[in-house]
Amino acid sequence: MADTAARAGLSPLAPYAERFAAATRASGGALRLAELPFLAQVDVRLDPKGPAADAVGIALGFPLPLEPNTVAHGGEFAALWLGPDEWLVVGPAGTRTHLEARLREAVGDRHAAVVDVSAQRTTLLVGGARAAGLLAHGCSLDLHPRAFGTGRCAQTTLARAQVVLVPRGGHRAGFRVLVRSSFAGYLAEWLLDAASEYIRSASDPTPA
Repeated sequence: MADTAARAGLSPLAPYAERFAAATRASGGALRLAELPFLAQVDVRLDPKGPAADAVGIALGFPLPLEPNTVAHGGEFAALWLGPDEWLVVGPAGTRTHLEARLREAVGDRHAAVVDVSAQRTTLLVGGARAAGLLAHGCSLDLHPRAFGTGRCAQTTLARAQVVLVPRGGHRAGFRVLVRSSFAGYLAEWLLDAASEYIRSASDPTPA
């Protein structure tokens, strides 16, 4: 299904938009499921102690995070720590070309790699008061805000699919789930199935 959508110029989970919306409505506010399509995603590899790191920080307006599994924010952009010398810089849809060019210009001929990987993944929003409970069905991480709150990220598995998991900021309950486009349909089906316990039927006005 994702391949068909790609050939039509659609996002990987465009065919699921109506089902996500229906599940969100049926949950009575307990859950929100949606795709956040076409986010800019640029992979950056460099020495965190070298001049390229400083240059990228200046270009972004904030330094790259150095603590493992953390996120740094500035304006519309965020940098996710993926490894000791690797980050994923994420921005709004429509900014991928500008973002990659800005970071390439910043590192110049310094020892670094800047690669647009926006097409590799799509992003799922799993929000609402029951978001952590839903994800806990397929993820072994402790998702309580005290253990995995704002400013954190993790590369993990969700229902056996490799994902990057990022808690939402502020008082908004939920997570962003970055998943490979080739696994997006599988993960969407799993989420919809797992969400069934939080969905109330038309004959039962109370939440499950």
